Amino acid sequence: MFWDSLAVVPILIAEARSSAMVALLRADRTPAIWWGTPVECQSAFHRRRREEILSQGALGDALTRLARLVEDVDVMAPTPRLRERAAGALAAHPLRAADALQLAAALVWSEESPTGEGFVSLDDRLREAARRQGFEVLPDRL
Repeated sequence: MFWDSLAVVPILIAEARSSAMVALLRADRTPAIWWGTPVECQSAFHRRRREEILSQGALGDALTRLARLVEDVDVMAPTPRLRERAAGALAAHPLRAADALQLAAALVWSEESPTGEGFVSLDDRLREAARRQGFEVLPDRL
């Protein structure tokens, strides 16, 4: 399955959707993420720290878990092909740039054959774009 950054965050810090996301990850034999996902996750963690939602210790734990996760997943590198695919995604779907890059990474990861491949996301627009591209969008319901 390909994992959107927003779906990775609850795996690494406690949130309402953590149990569901952890269960999906445990069922995934070949998880994949976009190259920028670790930075997006770090951004979410540091924002929560600034907002005093996460303690300094919890931030450190989340960063450690993120580093371990990145070692164990397939990471889609930024390439000219991926950048071109992201431009196409922006033309076809109402996405932000980072979401278009994630969708493009998923398409490259699936070798442009998304039918039957899982796309894990918690973002409504990105979920719809992935569904329109042919991915099986997970979780089934938000």
